[in-house]
Amino acid sequence: MRKFALILLIPFLSLAGCGGPSKDKGEKKEVATEQKTDGVDAEQRIKDLGIELITPKPPTANYLKAKTMGNVVYLAGTGPDRPDGTQVVGKLGSEISLEEGIEAARFAGISLLSSLKAEIGDLNRVKNIVRAKGMVNADPSFTQHSQVINGFSDLMVEVFGEKGKHARAAIGMGSLPSNISVEIEMIVELYE
Repeated sequence: MRKFALILLIPFLSLAGCGGPSKDKGEKKEVATEQKTDGVDAEQRIKDLGIELITPKPPTANYLKAKTMGNVVYLAGTGPDRPDGTQVVGKLGSEISLEEGIEAARFAGISLLSSLKAEIGDLNRVKNIVRAKGMVNADPSFTQHSQVINGFSDLMVEVFGEKGKHARAAIGMGSLPSNISVEIEMIVELYE
């Protein structure tokens, strides 16, 4: 008797389910659109800040500038690329000032945003800046590494708002490739 009752219920359950999913899909679509903007238009903020993204330089060795795995983008360590194609070079504490180091970290951030945009197409796909690792080319007596990397961190918050806040490390290095002042890598979560 139970088998018979279940057989009779299956068509009704199927019919009841037909109307539901399409409505749910529409609701999910609206939620996803809301989540993508979160009230922050990163592309517009970049314009408002007067930031010009650059064409990312090709990798200098056998690696990728960015690699996407699922909804996470891993960005390779990037130096402080100026808009004119040069880089900020020199050791903090002996060759360049703290202010120049902060500016260098900001340039590295712009370079990372340029690589990120090249990888994902639209910066409004960013759900969170998850983590950054900032390396500072520093004289052994220099101790303001975190202030230098604030140039990067402040930029991420300017562009993405609260989504730009991230976990990070600010590490002093004895040297960096080509004597660049800073190198920064980051991990970014995308909306699915």
